[in-house]
Amino acid sequence: MDRKVQGQNGVSAEAPIPLLTPYTMGKFQLSHRVVLAPLTRMRSWNNVPQPHAILYYSQRTTKGCLLIAEATGVSDTAQGYPKTPGIWTEEQVEAWKPIVDAVHAKGGIFFCQIWHVGRVSNTEQAPISCTDKPLTPQSQSNGIDVAQFSTPRRLTTEEIPLVVNDFRLAARNAIEAGFDGVEIHGAHGYLLDQFMKDHVNDRTDKYGGSLENRCRFPLEVVEAIVDEIGADKVGIRLSPFADYAEAGDSNPEALGLHMVESLNKYGLVYCHMVEPRMKTVGEKYESPHSLLPMRKAFRGTFIVAGGYDREDGNNAVAENRADLVAYGRLFLANPDLPKRFALNAPLNKYNRETFYIPDPVLGYTDYPFLEDTE
Repeated sequence: MDRKVQGQNGVSAEAPIPLLTPYTMGKFQLSHRVVLAPLTRMRSWNNVPQPHAILYYSQRTTKGCLLIAEATGVSDTAQGYPKTPGIWTEEQVEAWKPIVDAVHAKGGIFFCQIWHVGRVSNTEQAPISCTDKPLTPQSQSNGIDVAQFSTPRRLTTEEIPLVVNDFRLAARNAIEAGFDGVEIHGAHGYLLDQFMKDHVNDRTDKYGGSLENRCRFPLEVVEAIVDEIGADKVGIRLSPFADYAEAGDSNPEALGLHMVESLNKYGLVYCHMVEPRMKTVGEKYESPHSLLPMRKAFRGTFIVAGGYDREDGNNAVAENRADLVAYGRLFLANPDLPKRFALNAPLNKYNRETFYIPDPVLGYTDYPFLEDTE
């Protein structure tokens, strides 16, 4: 995929690999197509982002790079994991500001992923969901810890607009904190995904049953946020093929297509979709399914994620299967990932054991840059 082209005076020069070509995403000018995927790191004390996140995100910023912040709770009922950040209080908004400023100082574009975990939670108070079916214990993506979950409480029809409003306010707060936009977390078995997937959603009101009904709540969230901050600042993450947290669907392709066709009506700046091969946390599977139908149907920027390496990402862009490619674990372990891709340099190996520890340095900001390893 590395190609030589004629440079000035006939001297050959390296053509940039597809991942490192510029791209226009709505009003944002990206210098390359390598995106920092949203990564839960559990290093926010009392759900407040901490100063050590300034270094973490700025390390991974290059001019014209798109970064998506770790999943950030929309309310005090949205949290399912310890030490994850929120954006529903003034203290949280103020804590995000210097982190966002550091990314902007290096020329990055920064979106805040906002989420509600729904039933993927272990709290004294029953978590809310589309259902009252409990989750069985799940292995976490570090491959070490096993999470236990509380039995959820089924949201009443009348309560759902209140949760929509929580998302709307969180989006407004994200813009106040300085973020360039928000990514709605509609993937990986969390609240919006719980409503969409027929293996979870057993409702009989207007939010359950048919595909249209199951997608009603997520699309109400989209509409509220678009009305609040503008479609040019709104993306969404979806994983129709995934079975994370027992949130599978009997017809994931129909679900994915219905969602992207519905999203087109709102003019979202991007759709970020997880590859079918990532059916469960951290494991790649052979899959007969493809995101290509959704890619072709969606009219905005299409971001893919899920087990990509350099070659795979280059091919996805070169073959027009994606506009941008999001990298999680590789970017976590290689803060200068775009540079390493440019040079086809060796990559640091990530350490699963430090993904979720509360240490503000170890496994967080101590992965070496290329020049430190030479």
